[in-house]
Amino acid sequence: MESNEVLDKLPRHLMGLIIDQPYFSYTALDHAIWRYVMRRNIKHLSKVAHGSYLEGLRRTGISIDAIPHMYGMNRILREIGWAAVAVDGFIPPSAFMEFQAYKVLVIAVDIRPLDQIEYTPAPDIIHEAAGHAPIIADPEYADYLRFFGEIGSKAFSSARDYELYEAIRHLSILKADPYTPKSDIDEAEIRLAELDRNMGQPSEMAMIRNLHWWTVEYGLIGNLDNFKIYGAGLLSSIGESMNCMKPVVKKLPYSIDAVNYGFDITTQQPQLFVTPDFKHLNSVLNEFANKMALREGGSIAVHRAEGSGNTATVELSSGLQISGTFKDCIYNDRDVIYLKTVGPTSLCAGNRELPMHSKRFHAHGFGSPVGRLQAGGFSLQTMSEGELDDAGFQPGVRQQLVFESGVQVSGIFDYVRTHKGKNILFSFTDCTVTYKGEILFRPDWGKYDMAVGEEVVSAYQGPADADAFGFNFEAPAERTHKIVYNVSDLKRHSMYQQLRDARSGKEELSDTEGFFRQIIAEFPMEWLLLLELHDFLKSRKDATGLVNKVATQLESIRASSPGLSSVVSDGLVLCGNNN
Repeated sequence: MESNEVLDKLPRHLMGLIIDQPYFSYTALDHAIWRYVMRRNIKHLSKVAHGSYLEGLRRTGISIDAIPHMYGMNRILREIGWAAVAVDGFIPPSAFMEFQAYKVLVIAVDIRPLDQIEYTPAPDIIHEAAGHAPIIADPEYADYLRFFGEIGSKAFSSARDYELYEAIRHLSILKADPYTPKSDIDEAEIRLAELDRNMGQPSEMAMIRNLHWWTVEYGLIGNLDNFKIYGAGLLSSIGESMNCMKPVVKKLPYSIDAVNYGFDITTQQPQLFVTPDFKHLNSVLNEFANKMALREGGSIAVHRAEGSGNTATVELSSGLQISGTFKDCIYNDRDVIYLKTVGPTSLCAGNRELPMHSKRFHAHGFGSPVGRLQAGGFSLQTMSEGELDDAGFQPGVRQQLVFESGVQVSGIFDYVRTHKGKNILFSFTDCTVTYKGEILFRPDWGKYDMAVGEEVVSAYQGPADADAFGFNFEAPAERTHKIVYNVSDLKRHSMYQQLRDARSGKEELSDTEGFFRQIIAEFPMEWLLLLELHDFLKSRKDATGLVNKVATQLESIRASSPGLSSVVSDGLVLCGNNN
């Protein structure tokens, strides 16, 4: 991967998802698929896409005739403050969002097979490079994309969310492989439908993914009667970019209600949302973020941290951040009064792990009261050094702390740790912690580190200091299928390559009649190869009449194969416009 200043800022825990783009593995057929989709899209999208799309193609260095190389894209994206990395198909949603937060596009480097040229359920380089990249040339939209990543990467997922992600990824991999048995696809679809029916209460990630889908992927901009396309899923899908303009696809004004609309990646969407402008997207996202644990805090935030069942961070009003797996926290009515984690836990401030408070130090979990002291109205987090000394917080002196919640801490004071003028952690020896007669900490368990904070102000998924925590996004265990080509496939590819070389002037295709006869003899239904030949002949001002024979064969395919009618017809229009 060729680095730049944007990529240099990526955290290490994302690096395991990045792969090298296998550029020289793309076949001439792959390049022909790219060329067909781009030419057809540009012809159509010039009329229906947001005004910045075509300019964005130019600014991001995306060619019509060849699949883009990541190195070239990064050199140009750097000029608008973004970058791109190659990944293998779907990656976990939280990782996808975090890449966006760092202004990095993730590009699935596979390309759709010929039989999915109009729509593919799997992310591919057409969707990512030709859909996402051009529109970020618009500064206002690019800022929304970055902001979405920043918020989305903090959203809590449930254990079932990850199961659903794996099921979606598995199905997309199967569908993108032309050799997958139908029974395997049917089984994967049944599994996905079963999971979807039994997801329970939607998590923050499930809801924010809906907002992402209906804006970044499938968004329209304007008003209900006059709108343009800006969503990457529409910009990269021939079929849906045309279908979405029809009345049969319901158009709704974009609002926070979009969180309640799920989506199916395997089919075209029954409704789409229209935003009046890109600024409105940020307003809706802020409205949603205000209801997230990230901003709401309190017991709701802790409940969501517990419900995730995974590493989470809870931040207190003092600035202390506790990162671990939260479980069995204690609540009093609606308030959280005692935080508990199980397993390795780290303590941080300002997203940096505190010395001597790593996962190894708190290997078996962490617990601490939250709130104010009962007597005197002391605010432990704001007391000065002199006030602490006057209150008896001196090394070697036993303290009896009674919180308003009823939690009691009795121990010999050792030291206090501060951050940005606030006390964040008190340490005790020979300490006992109780609540309603239940022992929460015993002296023989060792030193007791008590978090200081009157309330929980935030909670979000993942650790505060990912590097120190040793957190990493691992590459998915199931890889996308690399197709093994047979002798017939290789022969087809070589013929596509011959045309490609002839069009570029690299080689000469002298016997075009013989080439056409070979297609008819060996690959009579290979419509895209015939279109490539038709286009080549038109560009060379064919005077032999061969171009008419090619057109006749294409018309025959169109008439005998209804499923190919639109792609062939539109391809012929493209060729006709190439005079």
